Amino acid sequence: MTPNPIVGTGLHAVGGISAASCYMPFEKVRRWSWEVFWIVQALFAWLIMPVVIGYFTVPDLFIVLQKAPSSIFWSAFLLGAAYGFGGLSFGYAIRNIGYSLTYTISIGISAVLGTIIPLMVEGKLVEKFTKQGGEIVLVGMLISIVGVALCGKAGFMKEQFLAKGSKEKPANFNMSRGLLLTLIGGTLSAVWGVSLEVGQPISDIAAEHGAGHFEGNAKLIVSSLGCLVTNLIWFATSTIRDGSIRYLFDTKMVGGKQYTHNFLLSALAGSLWYIQFFFYGLGHVRMGSFQFTSWALHMSMLIFFSYIIGVLMKEWKSVDRKTYISLLLALLILVISFVVMTYGSYMGELSNGSH
Repeated sequence: MTPNPIVGTGLHAVGGISAASCYMPFEKVRRWSWEVFWIVQALFAWLIMPVVIGYFTVPDLFIVLQKAPSSIFWSAFLLGAAYGFGGLSFGYAIRNIGYSLTYTISIGISAVLGTIIPLMVEGKLVEKFTKQGGEIVLVGMLISIVGVALCGKAGFMKEQFLAKGSKEKPANFNMSRGLLLTLIGGTLSAVWGVSLEVGQPISDIAAEHGAGHFEGNAKLIVSSLGCLVTNLIWFATSTIRDGSIRYLFDTKMVGGKQYTHNFLLSALAGSLWYIQFFFYGLGHVRMGSFQFTSWALHMSMLIFFSYIIGVLMKEWKSVDRKTYISLLLALLILVISFVVMTYGSYMGELSNGSH
């Protein structure tokens, strides 16, 4: 397959749109707690969708998984399980400092660490950024960090403006606690990217069995199972303790029609979460020797489209002109970072093709 970073970037964009919208269905869930919703979406995100899609796109899927070296399999699994705690921290951070700040800081940290850590582990950090086109990619990543920081500033300006307008501090706002949780969430989110890199040999085996562009779906199953175990243990325990687990098994408690509605919305949320990495895998294999840029691209796309969706849903309608202009400037800088990273990857691949 001929690498094509431009097509790869487009596929990462589709994944970013899916990721940015995956929690929207919860807004329509009624009479279910967030924890019950999370259990259902987790089953679809980290078990049902990965196995079903993997079965239909990876020939001899279960043979591929059996062939995976045990050290690779369990390393990817355990790193995926560690990421599961990152999701928990992310959710609790939102309750302390709000959506905009949590999303931007956490995903921004993930974008940088998820790219840098695998390269450091492999000892290829300097090599990747000094090769033909690598310097341009590095500049694009630095521009992306600036864009992410400005998105965070716009989010903070929004919350300050709304708090000033209501003449009171947002309920339960705790910057120090929320920032700590966000740092934990962002760091462990980066671990998910490391998990996917560690699981690459599983994808290589899938490619040998004819998986083609879909080779990434094999390693995704292993990382996802680790994440599923962490989340099921946590949320099963919490819902059993508070008694809300009954809502998952007793349709009469919310009504048959509402139960079906809630279940389908939760399934949609989990499916959208999985779809982001389905397209991540398709984009990743097309980045050629610049596959290491995939995580930064994906995370930046995620932030960009989450803010676009927020604008379309009129979440920014009530802010002042200065805050809105700050947001638009931040989004413009992110777009520039996408273009620069893609251009650097493209030039690097042209250079490889000429040798």
